[in-house]
Amino acid sequence: MGPYFPQRPATPLAQQPRLTVPSMAPALIVGPDTMSDTNTMPITKQAATKKDPKLANAWKTKSVEELTDADVLAMNDDDYMNDAQMAFFRRKLVTLKTDMHNNAGETAENLREDTAVVPDPADRATIEEEHALELRTRDRERKLLKKIDQSIARIDAGDYGYCDETGEPIGVGRLLARPTATLSLEAQQRRELKQKMYGD
Repeated sequence: MGPYFPQRPATPLAQQPRLTVPSMAPALIVGPDTMSDTNTMPITKQAATKKDPKLANAWKTKSVEELTDADVLAMNDDDYMNDAQMAFFRRKLVTLKTDMHNNAGETAENLREDTAVVPDPADRATIEEEHALELRTRDRERKLLKKIDQSIARIDAGDYGYCDETGEPIGVGRLLARPTATLSLEAQQRRELKQKMYGD
């Protein structure tokens, strides 16, 4: 005979805990910005790359200082790289350059202030790591400053906004995201793919 296992007394059904299973019914479409019936993730709008037709001619009544990213993005394709857009991007690049110079000045000031000897090795290592990170950031900005100067020179020459490889427009949306871009998105992707396949 095998081992004996005592059996538990059966619990009446009325006393057993009830398990509830959540409904897996798909969400209904309530509106364009809520949920879809095939996917329960919220649908988000791409505000940055969407043109607002109401702003298409707003730039004509505004000064360069008053222009916003939305105003420039809403301009008609016929107005691409007109005087207003050139002035807008020149102002954006100059502001970016000024901010970087200010950051560099603050970094130099911080490095001067933190020259005191810290006896604790852990604290000293933390400070040195923060300094190294800040210096790496400034080094990247230094390289970007060169590109900013080149972009400003391209604006002055009237070549800004067009792809170096194909001569096609780079696009306002791409330039707003990366004002120093010299290649269209397609040309940039081709170059990155080539670098990935064949190396530098």
